[in-house]
Amino acid sequence: METQEKINYQRIADAISYIRLNFKEQPNLDEVAEKVHLSPFHFQRMFTDWAGISPKKFLQYLSVEYAKNILKEKQATLFDAAFETGLSGTGRLHDLFINIEGMTPAEYKNGGQALIINYSIAESPFGNILVASTPKGICHLAFADDKEKAFHELQAQFPNAQYHQMVDHIQQEAMFIFQKDWSKLSNIKLHLKGTAFQLKVWDALLKIPMGGLETYGSLAKEIHLPNASRAVGSAVADNPVAFLIPCHRVIRSTGEFGQYHWGSTRKTAMIGWEAAQIHKMAV
Repeated sequence: METQEKINYQRIADAISYIRLNFKEQPNLDEVAEKVHLSPFHFQRMFTDWAGISPKKFLQYLSVEYAKNILKEKQATLFDAAFETGLSGTGRLHDLFINIEGMTPAEYKNGGQALIINYSIAESPFGNILVASTPKGICHLAFADDKEKAFHELQAQFPNAQYHQMVDHIQQEAMFIFQKDWSKLSNIKLHLKGTAFQLKVWDALLKIPMGGLETYGSLAKEIHLPNASRAVGSAVADNPVAFLIPCHRVIRSTGEFGQYHWGSTRKTAMIGWEAAQIHKMAV
């Protein structure tokens, strides 16, 4: 006899399969719930518990990924991309891109062509940093052991943007964080490109206090998705702004510090440095 857990898993698997096959018809919650023999209310709750996102958000992700492929690989017009994706018009496509990608479909298609990005190399207690900014705020910050490689990683995010090697006031405000002057943190502005889920995780990271640590599980609970630890881990790893968005403060449930995009040794040093600063302030 099948357990209830297996039955529930099969229902979610069937729902995911149905949405994948029929996303161009943009099926609504009632339609998908009926296919797996659940009420819309119970299906919404069960799907969110298992998948970590709502059925609507899952459908949006599929739609945007498909539209991105059409825009990039086929060089389709925005109208054609909206039509092919099953959306009612370019306005819907625009809204989805803003919500999921943090940019308009036109900006995605042209690779940030109209974007002007200033960048510079700065020093920190943990090695050189490449910091980049738009007029809206910091868009990228990465430890630059290899300066050329770090710049290429920045370019890969916005291949058609205009880059100027220069220090601006937005970068200067951000660098105060390494001068132990944390009174100016509220002055730091960020300009991020990410999915709604990633932005939610990065916002939660910003709430971890200096010197504090959280596990991936506790971070998932913080955003009210307790079963989404793996998805949270992926979003943490995709953080484009080192230190300012403190992904280094997230550790494993075992107490181990775990891996870090810019090196586990650097992560250990950063955690220790912050703890030391907090201790000095308390004495």
